[in-house]
Amino acid sequence: MKTFTDKVAAITGAGSGMGRSLALELARRGAHLALSDIDDASVAFTAAACRDFGVHVTARRLDVSDRDAVFAWASETAEMHGKVNFIFNNAGVSLSVPVATARLEDIEWLMNINFWGVVHGTQAFLPYLTASGEGHVVNTSSLFGIVAMPTQSAYNASKFAVRGFTEALRMELDLAGSPVTATCVHPGGVATNIVHTSRIDDSITTLTGMDAQTHRRRANKLIDVTSADAAARQILAGVSHNARRVLVGADARRVDKLARLLGASYQALVVWFYRRTAVARKPRATAADAARYE
Repeated sequence: MKTFTDKVAAITGAGSGMGRSLALELARRGAHLALSDIDDASVAFTAAACRDFGVHVTARRLDVSDRDAVFAWASETAEMHGKVNFIFNNAGVSLSVPVATARLEDIEWLMNINFWGVVHGTQAFLPYLTASGEGHVVNTSSLFGIVAMPTQSAYNASKFAVRGFTEALRMELDLAGSPVTATCVHPGGVATNIVHTSRIDDSITTLTGMDAQTHRRRANKLIDVTSADAAARQILAGVSHNARRVLVGADARRVDKLARLLGASYQALVVWFYRRTAVARKPRATAADAARYE
């Protein structure tokens, strides 16, 4: 699909971050939009900004973990816009906790949004994408869908699952000779609100030497590599060229190469790095500390 002009794109998580930037960039290119987000006010703000480009925009609150609601939104989108050409399954959340102390309800919360939200969106929109004669499923995985990290087991599981799901879908569509195709997106550090809204368990201190607030500050620095606007442009460039995989940001490309070069050995490198930084964060003993044991 070489152009977005007069196409109809549905986007989840459109209230902020990459979702909002994708919506604005698509509107700038002449695409009509169906926007959704769990936050009413934020998606309404995005919709108003997109309408300034003279395109047809609809917006609604949506919990992507609610299968019936997603299917209802897909039907509503097709009815209100007349067709649907793209579904960007972009909504996502994060969770930082060691496996040993992770609560099942937190893992289920994350999987219901990050993975099942993608499944719901894909299945709900596929019939309408097929009917359009030119459709595209764009699913957001992560750099953490390529490599794993300590305390990120649930997030890794969801993003690896999105990657496998999307790659299998792409092959099925190719085999069927479908007018629909699929792309898996792997953002590296993109400046969004995901860390601010993430769940971070204090038990990570035992592994990382950081409390929850320190972890959040460090994570915010790590994701501040690529702006959401630049990420949106890179994603749309990949989609327009029908790429099977889009690596967003120089950090994502570097880590992908490193993972392919090292294979499973990258895990030992990560463990070494965490141990080294944990030791560096330990406070040095002072003379007063030593005196307590004299």
